[in-house]
Amino acid sequence: MAKKAITLDDLRRHAVARSLFKPTSLPQAIRRLGFVQADPIRAPARAQDLTLRLRVRDYRVGDLERRYARLQIEEDCLVNYGFLPREHLRLMHPRQAERRWDGETERRAAAVLDFVRACGEAHPRQVQAEFDHGSTRNAWGGSSNAVTQLLDGMHYRGLLRVVRREQGLRVYAAAAHAPDPREPAEKAQALIDLVLAKYAPLPSRSLGQLCSHLGYGAPHLHAEIRQALSHTRERLPSVELDGQAWLWPEGEDPRARRWQFDEELRLLAPFDPIVWDRVRFERFWGWAYRFEAYTPAPKRKLGYYALPLLWRGQVLGWGNLSAMEGRLQAQIAYVAGRPPREAGHARALHAELARMAEFLGLAPP
Repeated sequence: MAKKAITLDDLRRHAVARSLFKPTSLPQAIRRLGFVQADPIRAPARAQDLTLRLRVRDYRVGDLERRYARLQIEEDCLVNYGFLPREHLRLMHPRQAERRWDGETERRAAAVLDFVRACGEAHPRQVQAEFDHGSTRNAWGGSSNAVTQLLDGMHYRGLLRVVRREQGLRVYAAAAHAPDPREPAEKAQALIDLVLAKYAPLPSRSLGQLCSHLGYGAPHLHAEIRQALSHTRERLPSVELDGQAWLWPEGEDPRARRWQFDEELRLLAPFDPIVWDRVRFERFWGWAYRFEAYTPAPKRKLGYYALPLLWRGQVLGWGNLSAMEGRLQAQIAYVAGRPPREAGHARALHAELARMAEFLGLAPP
């Protein structure tokens, strides 16, 4: 008997169920995700913690930072900045930045690298005390400490690595990234497979966007990534719905019974894999989610750090959470203007807020 045609409902179920796998250990969750996007805003917690709490058993806010030095992971770049298994860095290093340093910057970097090597580990304040390079213009048009910007550039180019953080600030050591023997074309394909595994199923245009963002992590592989993208689109399983091609990894079937929704309600981080692709989000749930932390307050529609609310395979609304006097505060809003009438929603929301409070170390609302 012929298999039924793949529908948007199948793709939605596939996307949610494959991303919200059964909670596991922190190393296994990071390995399975392949990459965890980082963000410094805490509202009520950083994006990396909000992403991992749904996929790691008994996860508490800050666990990633506390355990980072003991894990085989790195802070580094892929499609954006975050955390990824150490072996993935071999696909991108030695990274060749698009903007080359001038001779003076190279000399300063060499001196800083010698200093860090001599120290073993170096806090930015130590480097600043040794080398006062003044200030410089940053990418946003403002003024930044020149040493801080140099350290960022050295980290990006693979000269330094982050060994841990102290009160949120990176502590550096000299890096020694193991080389990957594969040809550039093979590395490019492996990078595409990595982001596809994290964000699939995807509209073809969204996969193209992710490949463009890979220029951040591997700018020197731009041509190879573009060529590998064309090959990937040809070889992957796909379906066309309403004029849009959708793609997913080989060996997976969006119609399979293993992809099922559950009864648990979840508040998702703005950069959660389920939320990240705004094109897919709108196709799946029929409304446009926007991250408004950098939007002027009078123009915000959802709130400073709105967390999409997922229940039974539908994103019904969003929540803005905060802490007040040791207690979790929650403002929940719905696309329909009111909570759903289905039995179990109020109980599921109460349970999720209790889990969130425990994760944050707060009393529930």
